Amino acid sequence: MQIKADLHLHSKYARATSKDMDIHSLSDYAKIKGLNLLGTGDFTHPKQLNDLKKKLEPIEDKGLYRYNDVFFMLTTEMATFYFQDKKSRRVHHLVHSPSFEIVDQIIDVLSKKGANTGIDGRMMMKISSPELVEILHQISKDIHIIPAHIWTPYFGCLGSVTGFDSIKDCYLDQTKNIFAIETGLSSDPLMNWRVSELDNFVLMSNSDSHSPWPWRLGREANVFELDEMNYFELWDAIKNKDRSKLLYTIEVDPNYGKYHYTGHRNCNVVMHPKEARKQNNICPVCKKQMTIGVLQRVEELADREEGFIPKNAVPFKSLLPLYEIISFVKGSKQLYSKKIVEEQNKIINNFGSELEVLINASFDDLIKVTDEKITKAIIDIREQRILFKPGYDGTYGEPIFNGERKLNFNKSPQKSLSDF
Repeated sequence: MQIKADLHLHSKYARATSKDMDIHSLSDYAKIKGLNLLGTGDFTHPKQLNDLKKKLEPIEDKGLYRYNDVFFMLTTEMATFYFQDKKSRRVHHLVHSPSFEIVDQIIDVLSKKGANTGIDGRMMMKISSPELVEILHQISKDIHIIPAHIWTPYFGCLGSVTGFDSIKDCYLDQTKNIFAIETGLSSDPLMNWRVSELDNFVLMSNSDSHSPWPWRLGREANVFELDEMNYFELWDAIKNKDRSKLLYTIEVDPNYGKYHYTGHRNCNVVMHPKEARKQNNICPVCKKQMTIGVLQRVEELADREEGFIPKNAVPFKSLLPLYEIISFVKGSKQLYSKKIVEEQNKIINNFGSELEVLINASFDDLIKVTDEKITKAIIDIREQRILFKPGYDGTYGEPIFNGERKLNFNKSPQKSLSDF
């Protein structure tokens, strides 16, 4: 069966999240999006854990749970704060568990080491990254840890501000227990393939969503082909880098991400890495240090040229949420527009799910249910023929639908599955 999975979400108990971020809303919007497996998010928060235990139905011996015909994996994000090599380190990690029994053990052990459980959806603790991995693996070998959004400046393990120069520098002797990494919105596989060290890890993509709406949920995801919905089989596919089972990842264009270019939001300054280096990464307006973007950070660590594709690399598809496509085409400046939602839902209802629209719907079928501009925009995003105003320093990037279509702009064209 084909599994479309978004395994990094937060709950309504995390900071800056929607009050609708609960299991019921997530299951409803997952169906609209076209996802059938979600991470629960925030399983260490007492109120979230209580809600999960009440609502989720265990799937016997499969390590997964079900609610409203959508499958769930027990997941959370944890934050470690510590000093290493005389530098402050702040690293986020995704943690996955096959059972509530194991979750209870995680909370018990880490709470005794001073970790909080009720302040935020993320459990925060003053221990090192390798110590966290070692503790979790002592609890159960079936717990899986993934470095979260590895390039994010402040909380990624390779981030420019508080990160390291390699995964091994971050996890030390526990790197042996890290099988995959999360690339984050501001990078895509093409960028990550430039760093040869990352060949040792499966590249995974998740939304890190703080709201259940389809323009956030599943904007990045992972697509598997498995015999059944099974936690253990899914992680075996990842650990074995099995391309017959991990089919592809769903990405947004990295220019869309909030940290792609280098810049300073307060001064409306944004720069390509080449220009930023000329300025010594100093904002020309306020003379303060700019936030070094993911593109610049990748270039600092890259040991390969742009366009390199490793042998047996997992393919990817570059998309953009349908709501945002329609919104930008229509020139809407509103964060939420009833008219845009109505147009989005009309299109989705004709094809069954948003991902079906974005990945498979043909021009001829789309033009029957929406206007030509929206139809062209969906196809152009799918085929990566759109320019973007890059995101920077916490500001999302924006597609430019009224400009010229891009031709090999800053990256290789979209690859089909047969190219890998």
